[in-house]
Amino acid sequence: MSDKINRVVLAYSGGLDTSVILKWLQQEYQCEVVTFTADLGQGEELEPARRKAEMAGVKPEHIFIDDLREEFVKDFVFPMMRANALYEGLYLLGTSIARPLIAKRQIEIAKLVNADAVSHGATGKGNDQVRFELGYYALNPDIKVIAPWREWDLTSRTRLIEFAEAHQIPVAKDKRGESPFSTDANLLHTSSEGKVLEDPWEEVPDYVYSRTVNPEDAPDTPETITIDFERGDGVALNGEAMSPATLLTALNELGRKHGIGRLDLVENRFVGMKSRGMYETPGGTIYHLAHRGIEQITLDRGAAHLKDELAPRYAELIYNGFWFAPEREMLQAAIDYSQEKVTGTVRLKLYKGSVIVTGRKSPYSLYSEKVVTFEDDQGAYDQRDAAGFIKLNALRLRLLGRREG
Repeated sequence: MSDKINRVVLAYSGGLDTSVILKWLQQEYQCEVVTFTADLGQGEELEPARRKAEMAGVKPEHIFIDDLREEFVKDFVFPMMRANALYEGLYLLGTSIARPLIAKRQIEIAKLVNADAVSHGATGKGNDQVRFELGYYALNPDIKVIAPWREWDLTSRTRLIEFAEAHQIPVAKDKRGESPFSTDANLLHTSSEGKVLEDPWEEVPDYVYSRTVNPEDAPDTPETITIDFERGDGVALNGEAMSPATLLTALNELGRKHGIGRLDLVENRFVGMKSRGMYETPGGTIYHLAHRGIEQITLDRGAAHLKDELAPRYAELIYNGFWFAPEREMLQAAIDYSQEKVTGTVRLKLYKGSVIVTGRKSPYSLYSEKVVTFEDDQGAYDQRDAAGFIKLNALRLRLLGRREG
């Protein structure tokens, strides 16, 4: 260690890994540790993290537990949802989109407490180490980063537990031995990977799912809801105005009830390997399809198709950790511009794992019954115009056909 670390801000959950990291930082770097625990709607009691940090010798004024749920949905989830971002066509990026917010708040706390380093509990095999650290460096180019999993020799769950017991760190009973799988949760989703999920041929055991009922056990009666949008963002559920986090929370409950949002995915990690994960994004799945529904009648074809071309690139930037990069911000500006008239109401039917858009209306609708009708349109559209349109589009094909003939 060439540079002396005086104070470090640790992204701290209070779980086994970060509790061990806290003690390891104190020992290895002989530094003061500041803990930061983010409430992103993971549904866990966070006060135990405060008590564990205090037991580990962290000063009370250096224990930060922040409720970031509204900021998370308003400033991160909703902007991403405006883009209809799906990584590799399927994944709604629930873990990916939380990392830049955690990194942002860590850097803010580091400035507040005059820390010269930040630390995280991500392993050296995953994407999160990249996401955290790209965020750190974008917001503070000179910050020092400590990634224990890339430094220490605690390379197994058994070694972690031995270290914890040697240093009087509480170990939850369900953590003794091998954990069947690992999870990450926030208001947008829950992800599970590892152990029982590592064989991509084996079906995900039902006990792995925590946010959704089995679609087979969901209600036999469909439920119809409406979501109101203003300028591309959801603002009301069934006519009741809601804040971003409140809306997503309500949609999560509806999705849970109807078994919506399960995804079994083998994806390509940024670090180069393939991994198999199980994602549950109940409210996000409903919201994503509703947003596409309102765009169907409010976006011009050119804008809609260009958005669909940009979305995979945008999704990849978020997945790889480039939220604070200029290219993501450039794409966001274009996406946000496209949403100026994306206002209206979408009606959806929820039933046994499925979300079906059954209606959409908007004061800015580009849909014209008069033009599209199969009945007499009274001159709104002259069908004879199509002949020249087709001939001009066919011209090059006819020239090619003659040459080949």
